[in-house]
Amino acid sequence: MANVGRTMFFGELSKLLRKQIKVVTLSNKTYTGIFDGYNPETMSICLTDAEDEKENLINKIFLNGNIVSQIFTTEKPFDMRGLADRLEKVFPRMVRLYEDIGVIVVMDKIRVNESGILEGAGPAAERVQRVFDEFTRSRTRA
Repeated sequence: MANVGRTMFFGELSKLLRKQIKVVTLSNKTYTGIFDGYNPETMSICLTDAEDEKENLINKIFLNGNIVSQIFTTEKPFDMRGLADRLEKVFPRMVRLYEDIGVIVVMDKIRVNESGILEGAGPAAERVQRVFDEFTRSRTRA
């Protein structure tokens, strides 16, 4: 059971990759930047385009896991389940959500992630794109 928890923990951490996060160290220093990588054995992390609490810009910083106290997300996560539900209304029984990799497959040929269509063309893909666009617009208004 411990392995399941470990897998889920690192799965959640991996979902933050390429997203903006805030890191607090044991000495209460804070860094905000793009989460570019981590070492699961040491919990050391890499931030790019970072900034410290004094607003000093740092191109790239590696923080040893021994000094990391907290990691916060600063972006609201994309609601893949919500998008899949919305697509299901337009394409009944033709939508599959793969949460572990953050991909939705429509009609076994159109792949969508939080950025938009990854694969697929034609009228069905255009319809998926319109649903995606409306979904993302409604998220920004909320």
